[in-house]
Amino acid sequence: MPVKVCILTTVHQPFDTRIFHKEAKTLVRSGYKVTLIVSHSKNEIVDGVKIICLSRAKNRFMRIFVRTGQILFLALGQRADIYHFHDPELIFIGILLKFLGKKVIYDVHEDVPKQIMDKSWLGNNQIRKLVSFVMNIVEQIGARSFDKILVATPEVAKRFPKNKVVILRNFPVLKLIDNTIPVNYKKNKPIVIYAGGLKRVRGIKEIIQAMKYVDNKAELWLLGKWYDKKLKRECENLAGWKQVKDFGFVSLNKVYQYMKIANIGISILFPLENHLTSLPVKHYEYMTCSLPIIISNFSYWKDIFEGCALFADPFSPKDIGQKILFLLENTNVMKKMGKSGRKLIIEKYNWEEEAKRLLEVYEHLS
Repeated sequence: MPVKVCILTTVHQPFDTRIFHKEAKTLVRSGYKVTLIVSHSKNEIVDGVKIICLSRAKNRFMRIFVRTGQILFLALGQRADIYHFHDPELIFIGILLKFLGKKVIYDVHEDVPKQIMDKSWLGNNQIRKLVSFVMNIVEQIGARSFDKILVATPEVAKRFPKNKVVILRNFPVLKLIDNTIPVNYKKNKPIVIYAGGLKRVRGIKEIIQAMKYVDNKAELWLLGKWYDKKLKRECENLAGWKQVKDFGFVSLNKVYQYMKIANIGISILFPLENHLTSLPVKHYEYMTCSLPIIISNFSYWKDIFEGCALFADPFSPKDIGQKILFLLENTNVMKKMGKSGRKLIIEKYNWEEEAKRLLEVYEHLS
């Protein structure tokens, strides 16, 4: 009988890159019977993964408190051998499942206590410190209970017991990108591409402002969802907006199709504590497509991406624009950086290598 795996998330999209395209599909290909409980429009089976839909939550309160009971009921109904959850708000469910004798994996995408300090909707700094402190305690209690803890970066790994933690970095699926056919689109000028959530703290406004300094020498493509209507209106009124083509949210395969004909990848995060030691998957996806990248000038990133990136002041549209112009005017440098990034992906920054660690964890628990 195949080992039954139940993956749980209340926060992420049904076809989240890490959860669905990397972990769930890897497990299916290795013979595991995988069920994913997630917010979705219907129950269905996609690429061998059985998807069970959760009702959509109208707000955070409903998601955290009402749907918690729903997801626990659905999870227990699967009678899985291993439960693998992805959101800190599901820690108590994870503890309960462990109490019921189940094997449980906690998948930590980010440093949650640091992330909480950046959430302005929680209130003033003192309230955020308190919530962050409580969340840290909750995670540490859970860590003692769970069988394994998967983390996305080495920095996050430092927060958990060494005997339980496994670093499973968010590197791209090399085969998936390489098998993607570039979009059929006639370019009139070089393309700077941004793929991901369109948020203020991800430097979207500064990137668009930077296009003013690029003048009419390139076009900026945005592939992602706007989370703030006010921010979108602000951006549409900027001088640089006339160089922008906003595609909206597109599927992962289409993202790669557009990346493959772009010239420069860009990712300008603000220096929030949770960002400073993060490893955004988009950096590696750009590199897989042989794109030079322009990213924030964080020390941590300089150590990792030196040779395939230019580093810009995230609060200076002029500096960002100058970095774009430099690459446009120095095509040999641009090609060399793109080749360097691609080489790193092939040698060590790919999901095919990371997947081996995921399967080792599951083989140990099976």
